[in-house]
Amino acid sequence: MPTPYESATLNLTLFDMRREPELRRARSWFITEFHPASIDDYFSALGSDKNAWMRMVIGYWDMAASMVSHGAIDRDMFLAAHTEIIGAFAKAHPFLTEIRARIGPLVLAHVESVVMSMPNAEEEMAKRRARLKGMWEARQAAAAAAKS
Repeated sequence: MPTPYESATLNLTLFDMRREPELRRARSWFITEFHPASIDDYFSALGSDKNAWMRMVIGYWDMAASMVSHGAIDRDMFLAAHTEIIGAFAKAHPFLTEIRARIGPLVLAHVESVVMSMPNAEEEMAKRRARLKGMWEARQAAAAAAKS
């Protein structure tokens, strides 16, 4: 089990990695603009110019969660510091079985392990999906009104 200092140090390293400009743009798009309503929406994005961003976000969060799965970072400390992982996983979770059937059985395995260990994980992800999509729709409506 890592010491609190070791967990904190790795959490800060992960946080610093999130500041890389391209990963920051990818994460922003994934959280704020990507709202798949079906497996086709999910794979359409994978087949688009957003493919690299999707792989960056999914890869980053699975790598980060693997540190929790393997005991390098305390789970509670990780979840307190990186709540974005919940919103990111919420985008894929409804389609996880189909994603794994097409891509491979271990896709997002570490993320799933960490996020689903939270009490009321499914309820929390549903709330996040609704809130993130609602925020996006409000921004779209405001932009459309500004053009009118």
